[in-house]
Amino acid sequence: MPRIALSLLAALALPVAAQTGSHLGNLSANPYAPDSTANPYGAGSRYDANSINNPYGRYGSPYSNQSANNPYATQAPKLYDSQGNYRGRLSSNPHDPESVSNPYGRYGSQYSPDSINNPYGAGNPYAPDSPTNPFGSGLRIIGDD
Repeated sequence: MPRIALSLLAALALPVAAQTGSHLGNLSANPYAPDSTANPYGAGSRYDANSINNPYGRYGSPYSNQSANNPYATQAPKLYDSQGNYRGRLSSNPHDPESVSNPYGRYGSQYSPDSINNPYGAGNPYAPDSPTNPFGSGLRIIGDD
């Protein structure tokens, strides 16, 4: 019985443990939420050093390997929903298999249920943690330390 409880505890802790790194805000269309990347006075500020909208920061620069805006980045920030499910890398790299910009990948295809580009899957505009919901919380953006 203790083995079952221990394995259950480990399985429940796994999504939380995978989210190690810097919280960079939430990928969200909500311009009023303070953690939203759509809020120019919150996490979406182009003057915040850790903002994906800062063209001179490591997460927003078109030259940084950790940037969401570098089409060749391989260590772009990761996305997680409110349940801790991994939703891919916030990357403009169309060749990265984990990128939300890869039209043939699991997290970028408009047909994949795990993709934020699928309006009937993770990108559902009515889901509370969807990045396309203008009133929702969005997906957590976690950058590598």
